[in-house]
Amino acid sequence: MTAKENTRRDFVKTATLAFAGAAIGATRADRAFGFQAANDRPRIGAVGTGSRWYQKATGLDSQYGSAPDVRRYGDYVAVCDADSDRRGMASEIVKEWTGASADSVADYRAIIDRDDIDIVHISTPEHWHAKIAIEAMLAGKDVYCEKPMTLTIAEGRLMSDICKKTGRIVQIGTQQRSNPEFIKAIAVIRDGRIGEVKKATCSVGGGPTSPSLPAITPPKNLDWNLWQGPVQAVPFRYKAGPNGETKSWSRCHYEFRWWYEYSGGKLTDWGAHHVDIATWALDKTDTGPVSIVPKMVKHPVEFKDGYPVDDTQYNTATEFLISATFEDGKEIEIRHDLDNGILFEGTQGRIFVNRGRLRGKPVDDLASNPLPGGALEEVYKNRSLVDHFRNFFEAVADKKDPISDVHSHHRALSTCHLAAIAARLNRAVEWNPASESFVNDAQAQSFVAREPRQGFAIET
Repeated sequence: MTAKENTRRDFVKTATLAFAGAAIGATRADRAFGFQAANDRPRIGAVGTGSRWYQKATGLDSQYGSAPDVRRYGDYVAVCDADSDRRGMASEIVKEWTGASADSVADYRAIIDRDDIDIVHISTPEHWHAKIAIEAMLAGKDVYCEKPMTLTIAEGRLMSDICKKTGRIVQIGTQQRSNPEFIKAIAVIRDGRIGEVKKATCSVGGGPTSPSLPAITPPKNLDWNLWQGPVQAVPFRYKAGPNGETKSWSRCHYEFRWWYEYSGGKLTDWGAHHVDIATWALDKTDTGPVSIVPKMVKHPVEFKDGYPVDDTQYNTATEFLISATFEDGKEIEIRHDLDNGILFEGTQGRIFVNRGRLRGKPVDDLASNPLPGGALEEVYKNRSLVDHFRNFFEAVADKKDPISDVHSHHRALSTCHLAAIAARLNRAVEWNPASESFVNDAQAQSFVAREPRQGFAIET
């Protein structure tokens, strides 16, 4: 784009040549990210300051978001957002926390190019995740990236490869991996309490619909071109009304989840949580399904060849029942109905788990026949159980994989992406998890990657 982009490209090339493989982080000032002294605390740059970062930065009086937890272990020094109002509020929030306003920028490269920033916290919509995360890793930063990790399967493969190449620490914001109920559920399964697990049913809820949204001029505080970034440019659509946290329907803040252009709907939203746990419990984090069958799918608009024919309304699936089967016959089912959570079925019993509940006879039996000592810690990668954010900062400190690593999440999220592709095509597809490609299906294969908009390609 500019001389600044050329400088960025030169830096990336130099870093890649000079620090190939695991040695990339070796010459960096790897001070201990301990929890003792204030000057040991890592410095953090936030890219994306919407409701997942902290709802107060969207103008709502709410404690929802990950930033209040992250700040217990490090200090935000810079914030970035395509919405000037949000990044302005975020900067003031940081001032309340630290006594100093965070630098406020629109271009994320102003954060990842800074030598004094250790960690990049990504809370943008997922169509931006891979580009920012990969370029941050190549710039020597560790990354906390909110879920879903990527917009496409190809992005996930690239993120995994770059993470291995650079040796950076990347935690994905699937906090269920640090939730005691889910850890205990997996420990119960690993201890053989339901026999051989055969099926996991993930109920993730249905997607919303919208009225037809008019194309209007974007608000002055929003850089719509920058917000769209790597995806193809389209008109800004918005309609005010009693809907959600934004009191509107739109293609933008929060509501982007319901457009395949930027997300996968509930299949990747809640799917990124529940399918991840199911994949972990079934011990499939290094592979993927071989067959994906959409038994029932409903979309709010008509589709042709996998693309919506109406660009004025939300287009992700509202109702669905999709089966993903692995080579050994084990199955993950993703559906919109039933109680939100995961049902595991084995040859000797079954258990159900969600946020706050773990039930089933094998769970009741723990009262008289408890799990062996250390069973939970063994599930938790032989670490002490802590909150998801502390796990990340501990991983940064000791240079070990966090509990929600890029590689396992790529495999789990690929199943969600495969389900979304099958839903868009409304037909069964076959997948080769070794080559990460569809079997004799050029149409389905066309959805594995997306061509980025000119000027927004990932700089590797």
